[in-house]
Formats: sequence, structure tokens, C-alpha cells
Amino acid sequence: MAAGRWSEYTQLSKQIKQAGLLERRRGWYVAKIGVNLVLLAAGWAGFVIIGASWWQLLVAAYLAVVSTQIAFVGHDAGHRQLFRSRRANDLVGLAHANLGVGVSFDWWVAKHNRHHTNPNHEDLDPDISITALAFTPDQARSKHGLVRLVARYQGWLFFPLLVLEAAHLHLASAKAILRGRGRANAVEGLLLGVHLAVYLTALWLVLQPLQAVAFVIVHQGLFGLYLGCSFAPNHKGMPTLTDADELDFVRRQVLTSRNVTGSRLVDWLLGGLNYQIEHHLFPTMPRPNLRRAQPLIQAFCAHHDLAYAEASLFGSYAQAVRHLHAVGAPLRPPVAE
Repeated sequence: MAAGRWSEYTQLSKQIKQAGLLERRRGWYVAKIGVNLVLLAAGWAGFVIIGASWWQLLVAAYLAVVSTQIAFVGHDAGHRQLFRSRRANDLVGLAHANLGVGVSFDWWVAKHNRHHTNPNHEDLDPDISITALAFTPDQARSKHGLVRLVARYQGWLFFPLLVLEAAHLHLASAKAILRGRGRANAVEGLLLGVHLAVYLTALWLVLQPLQAVAFVIVHQGLFGLYLGCSFAPNHKGMPTLTDADELDFVRRQVLTSRNVTGSRLVDWLLGGLNYQIEHHLFPTMPRPNLRRAQPLIQAFCAHHDLAYAEASLFGSYAQAVRHLHAVGAPLRPPVAE
């Protein structure tokens, strides 16, 4: 980063620190985790009380929302937003990711850190290196077979494909555990095993076989859809980068990110990910401080003529889908006039 631009970020960091926005919010997170545990307990209590009934599909939908809220806390722990100690954050992350939702914490953190280091980079960001989707014309041209057919109509298929996101996370986590070694990997594997054993045992004891299968499809499908819809507005449809783009840290983070406007309900629904620009500039900033940091960062971007992208929730989805549809257009047969 050039000296002048490094100075820009240093000045912004000083403002953020002086405002106390990097101070940990342990009380907020204790309350958040407590509420999530109550919601989780209520869901599974309802599951037991309702018993072998097709009404359990409503419980599955409810638990998909709770699972996503638990995953958001795991995300924050991965960024060390809860505590200064890495060990303390890792313990919370393991409890929420591996034990809570069945996703490998270490695997996900490593993948997510690569995304934060190079957001929307064609070759280096794992979030736009997805087999079934193309985010750039070069990626579209490289697709073959069934994947090429999916990419051809990916604008229409984007949300249906998100239903498979939870299954992808579970499978990728299992692969990472099986390939890894060491004590930490053994602990992760044990926690994933406990999560799976408890989950399947509950289904086996309470539901009939077809009901159990339907419960898993609804729970995991909506969990994946909710997660995908929370992350999709952040970068999809924003500029993509290559090695030829020599951007400093601030511009690399701001110009590839999009915020989602809305009330505190949106904050809750998206787990604070609606403040994507603030989050990318200061990943360790606790979630409840992102809203307070926004005016400072908006003013910083305006002062330095940096585009500060914002859209409504549905507007951000529309931008993402239009981009995917446009990228897939060259793969589609021409429309006869």
C-alpha cells in the first residue's frame, strides 16, 4: 500500500479506535448467545411435544432460522469479535459451528479468511470459485457439461441452488476432517460426530421414517437458503478483480462490497452482514458496533471519492441475479427474432 493511502487507513483506524468501536461487547454477546440457546431449546422441546406429526415441518423451518442465528455467532467468533483471546473465540466458534450446526470451524475460518484477504478476486477468493456458478465471462467460458448448462441459466437457478448450501458445508467439513491430522482435528471430528449423532437420534426416536426425511430436507434446505441469502447481497454483482488490479487494502475492500440498507430487523436477519463495507475494513469489530461505525466510514469514503455501494435487501438480490444472468448470457442459444 502506498504511503499516502496507508496514512488514509491509519487515520480512519484512529477515529474508529477513539470512538471505542473496536472494544469487545461481551455483555451483548452473552445475551445473544443466551437468547439463541433459549430459542434452540424451545424448538427441540416443541419437537418432542409434537411427536410423530407432519406439523414437525414447521418446527424444521423454525430451527433453520435458529441454526442460522447460531452460525452468525460462529462467524463473529471466527473474526475474534467476542474476545481478544484467540483460544476463547475458538472455543465459542467450535461450540457454535461444529457442535451447533455441524460445520467445521477451522475449515470455514481458513476459507473465509482467504475471502477477506482477496474479496471478489477471480483466482483467489473461494466465494467466487464455485463449480456450479460463473461470476465472470472467463469463468463462464471454462464451464463444461452439466455445469455449463447450470451456468447458462444461473440467474434463474441461483436461489434454488442455495437450498443445497448446507449440504455443501456439511460435506466439505467432513472432507476437511477426514483429510486433517492432529489433536485439533480430532476435537473437531468428535464435535461434528456428536452433533450428527444427537440430531439423527432425535429424528429416529420421535419421527416416522418419511417424516424424518422430510424434516431433514426442510431444516437443512432452509438453513442453506437463509445462509446463502445472508451472504449473497455482500459481493455478488460487485466488481471482480484480477492480479492486474493493483488496489490498496481500503479500495480492495470497499469497491467490491455492498451494504444492505434497512432497520435493526435487517441487522438481526442478516447477522450484521448488511454492514459489509464496515465489516471488511474492520473484521474484528463486534457486530453491534458496525451500525455506529457506518457514519464515520461513509464520511471517509465520501472524502476520498470512494464509491460506497448500498441497496435494499431485495434490490441487492436483484443486482446479484442480473449480474449472474448477464454472465451466463453468452452460453445461452440466441433468441430467434
